[in-house]
Amino acid sequence: MKIIYEIPGYILCLLGGFFLSWGGLIIRSFETNDMWQILLIRSFFFIIALVIFLVFSYKKDTIGIIKKSGFPAIIAGLFLSLSFVAYVAAMSMTTVANVVFIISTQTIFLAIFGYLFLKEKISSKGFLAITLALLGMIIMVGNSIGQGTLLGNIISFAIPINFTILVMIIRKHPNLDMVPAIFYSGIFSGIYGLFLASSFTFSSNDILMGFFLGVPQLAFGFICVTIGTKTTKSVTVGLLMLLETIFAPIWVWIFLNEVPPLSVFIGGGIIISAVVLKSFDKSIEINN
Repeated sequence: MKIIYEIPGYILCLLGGFFLSWGGLIIRSFETNDMWQILLIRSFFFIIALVIFLVFSYKKDTIGIIKKSGFPAIIAGLFLSLSFVAYVAAMSMTTVANVVFIISTQTIFLAIFGYLFLKEKISSKGFLAITLALLGMIIMVGNSIGQGTLLGNIISFAIPINFTILVMIIRKHPNLDMVPAIFYSGIFSGIYGLFLASSFTFSSNDILMGFFLGVPQLAFGFICVTIGTKTTKSVTVGLLMLLETIFAPIWVWIFLNEVPPLSVFIGGGIIISAVVLKSFDKSIEINN
């Protein structure tokens, strides 16, 4: 497992974005419509994959690393788990393009939350990026009222917001290893699914999809991004992670013929422009 730490950070970030981009297609491929069942089977495989990674990476120090991360990692994991719930729910209610374009606004939320909670200034370029992103979101959400996907779009905003809270906690505790937070997020989301799933019976197809969703998509994606950001400037990370935003709608278009309305592409294009603009704003370095 240690060999992954030798891979250049920017390559890991690209791989992370690529792995994460398959989430929408995999969720669409489940036979069950119960989001809690999907969350449960996804969390099951995610936890197994993460435990294996932690044990192989930290060996006898695994328990010590988890304990040392303490309460901040638990809280961070809780917020990340809410992001996982929102991801599955949103993907079930609206188009994949809507969800991933809204997820890409995390860079904007990082700037806003950094200003509110970390007293980090927002430059004129950052303010322009925030304004553009808001315009793009208004176009997307406004159109969804007539398309019946408004709730899915609203839930999608919980994903970048909760991820931003995770980053704020990490920045408040820079001396703690926050990899255990990802482990806790899997535990929490698994508990939600365990109590709320309508059934614990899964078809062979859904077990396979749960494996793909929990291991290659989520575990590989987050492991690559977590390790990659340690050696990659946040300016670069913000751009590389757009790979998820670009490829996710392509997969469902190719395999499921899901084509979002024109307003989604217009609003999404404005949001991506805002994220790119913010990514080149070097006045605030956020190691996300």
